[in-house]
Amino acid sequence: MKSLKRISLLMTLLFVCTSSFAQVKSDYDKSTDFSKYKSYTFAGWEKNSDQLVNDFDKKRVLEALKKEFSARGMSHVESEADAVITLYLVVNNKTSTTAYTDFNGGMGYGYGMRRAWGWGMGPGMVSATTTYDEDDYKEGTLVVDLYDAAGKSLVWQGVMTKVINEHSEKRDKTIPKNIKKLMKKFPVKPMK
Repeated sequence: MKSLKRISLLMTLLFVCTSSFAQVKSDYDKSTDFSKYKSYTFAGWEKNSDQLVNDFDKKRVLEALKKEFSARGMSHVESEADAVITLYLVVNNKTSTTAYTDFNGGMGYGYGMRRAWGWGMGPGMVSATTTYDEDDYKEGTLVVDLYDAAGKSLVWQGVMTKVINEHSEKRDKTIPKNIKKLMKKFPVKPMK
């Protein structure tokens, strides 16, 4: 039973460690000259998806994006910007299932070499017990769209998917870190 608890603990730790990493991807219009974008504005959250996140986390996301765009020479303005940014958030409830099979083999009564019954190793008294463990968690997907303000066309999209950390003090550090990871996919690199 101790080994079952150890395996369960290791699986939980493995899940927590691997789930703390954000998966990021992006796509962009290859014909766009991104160096022409010197200013941007936030057009808000699409389809009221900001209602899925509290005000503190909204501020964390916006501040992290401002910092990353600033590092790329872009200034945040309220109007008449070169680029317009919209944000979209989806939160899904997920369940992680782990299984552990405890196999108990041993001595038993079985068929021997001389075609006679006797004691020995064999298929007798063998059992297996499988235990399932389920963990519920929330997974969030943040989509950042950058539109050309003049042409009203989408020129870059960044998508980040991550398990949501339930502890706000950790989100204070992980949100900027993950936004930075997402912005590494942006066509303009930070200035030195």
